[in-house]
Amino acid sequence: MRVSNKLEFTENHRYTAWRDFALSGLERKVLAQLYQPMVGAFAVGLYLLLYHHLGDDRTGYAPADSQRKLFLGLGLELNAAGRQSLIEHASRLEAVGLLQVYRQHDPATEETLYEYVLLRPLSPPEFFANLHLSLLLRDKIGKPALLELRESLVADQPAGLARFLNREEVTVPFYELFTINAATVDPELEAALAESAPAGEAARPPGLPERIRHSDMLLRFPRGSANRSFVERLGHAPQSMAQINYLAYKYDIDIPEISRLLDEDGIFRADGTLRWDELQARANLIYRQDRKRGEERERYLARSEGASRAESPSDEGGAAEAPPSALPPLTVPERFGLSVTVELYHQMLRKEPYTRFLERFFPGAVPDPFVRIFERIDLNYKLPEPVINILIHYVLGMNHSQRLTKSFIESIATNMLAKGIDTFDKAVLYIREQEKLNQTLERRRRGEEEAGPASAKGGQGRARGGQPRRKPAMPVVEDHGAEPDMSEEELSNMRELARKLKNRT
Repeated sequence: MRVSNKLEFTENHRYTAWRDFALSGLERKVLAQLYQPMVGAFAVGLYLLLYHHLGDDRTGYAPADSQRKLFLGLGLELNAAGRQSLIEHASRLEAVGLLQVYRQHDPATEETLYEYVLLRPLSPPEFFANLHLSLLLRDKIGKPALLELRESLVADQPAGLARFLNREEVTVPFYELFTINAATVDPELEAALAESAPAGEAARPPGLPERIRHSDMLLRFPRGSANRSFVERLGHAPQSMAQINYLAYKYDIDIPEISRLLDEDGIFRADGTLRWDELQARANLIYRQDRKRGEERERYLARSEGASRAESPSDEGGAAEAPPSALPPLTVPERFGLSVTVELYHQMLRKEPYTRFLERFFPGAVPDPFVRIFERIDLNYKLPEPVINILIHYVLGMNHSQRLTKSFIESIATNMLAKGIDTFDKAVLYIREQEKLNQTLERRRRGEEEAGPASAKGGQGRARGGQPRRKPAMPVVEDHGAEPDMSEEELSNMRELARKLKNRT
């Protein structure tokens, strides 16, 4: 629990508790034997106190009450030490995934209310499959005790079951036995059923519309597919659906294409989790194929009807508000003009996929060489999306058009990887350093160009003024006309001299 001011968390503030489950006997045993050694008995007591605000046969919200009830129920003093103790033990529950705390503010009454959302303890197989929780419990109780707990909570497979082969699922699905009357649509009922709990809302990343709904995806997914059961489980995995929606927005993929991708072999692991790298690689192939078909279609229309290129889509408003940064804002490129503000441009840098952001720098389709370059940086180099957007801003938005080559762009990406630039702020600092370095090199180059002609003029003036030159005067062979012909006497003397020299050798 993050509380910057201790006066914001006192026994006088009101609170409420929320849960959507009831503890079973196994979960109470897991809570006592697995979680309690890690967080302590006091933190588990806080968890159970919040749990019993509602009966075992109910779920939802508990009535709002003063936090004095929590302090007195836990035996804490109503002072700063008691508040600090409650914050520390609530933080331990948050760290192991048993609690989420939200602070809400009422501007009308200026009242602050705390909402404690209880989460269900993990089952023993899920707990021991979680590496950091298993290692923390090992550090607390030791390796032998950890293995003993695992054997006592997770029963092994019977000895005679291993000889049976060809395991086949014969479960009857819902749609084979029951039929729902879909003729009448009840919007109020759908809206009521679509309401999610606070914990589910916290898991959904803001800023992107829900483009693909799980129910629509199931309607188009083959019933006899081997991945049908895995896709049905995605309805209970909001994080996975959020990532699928982001992938659909990034590569402009519709529901039929996503269903076709999820139906392919190798997309899901044996435990039902998605292989995100494989899914992204295949979605990128669809994106490239759609771009190629779109370019061919535009060329055909241009030849047949003389149609001009379609203009790029206008900037989308309503983007999610970007988190504040201590760094000064980046300059909006001149090509955007006044249509994009500094705040909206920063939101695009932080939130948009690089494919969407790259399209804004071109009036029509993005040239294929640029698509391949940034596709390699995304899939092979694994740079985050905001860092790739900053790279696009540096290359295309800062007047570096004379160096738009593949080697130049890849050298910058390689330099970013070598320096460990993996966040938006680090990327901004990097391009500011590069900009200062480019300005320094440009000033040096201009200084050399200006010094060259000036020095040449100065040397000529000193020579004309009669001052000594730096270089010595070199003798020059002069031409005095044609040489006169040799006489017979001179020729005979030269022959005689040649004979004497020859006889000496």
